[in-house]
Amino acid sequence: MASSSYPTDLSDAQWALIEPYIPAARPGGRPRRVNIRRVVDAIFYLLRSGCQWRMLPNDFPAWGTVWWYFRRWQTDGVWVGLHRALHRQARLKAGREAEPSVVIMDSQSVKTTEKGGFVGSTVTSG
Repeated sequence: MASSSYPTDLSDAQWALIEPYIPAARPGGRPRRVNIRRVVDAIFYLLRSGCQWRMLPNDFPAWGTVWWYFRRWQTDGVWVGLHRALHRQARLKAGREAEPSVVIMDSQSVKTTEKGGFVGSTVTSG
């Protein structure tokens, strides 16, 4: 089936950045018959549109195939690795160090407790 173009589809330049981080087919198994770029396009479509897995348009690979790759890459750490690599590239392109030297957390980022007031017993003299 011919593929349609969606706003979430990767450009050739974007695919060139991402492709090296997508795992190759495992050796010794069946040859990969799915277009892995279309799998990535389908995942981005789903994430951007908010549709359900089973409601992916028919011009993407079967939803079960897309879901399998998404979960596999999630458990294998592919998404985290891809995010870190792209983050480093963006920092370098902006003229910054690849890794940040400081991390800032404020009280809105890290909650210590929901309970207010005194904790423990108080002693009053009297």
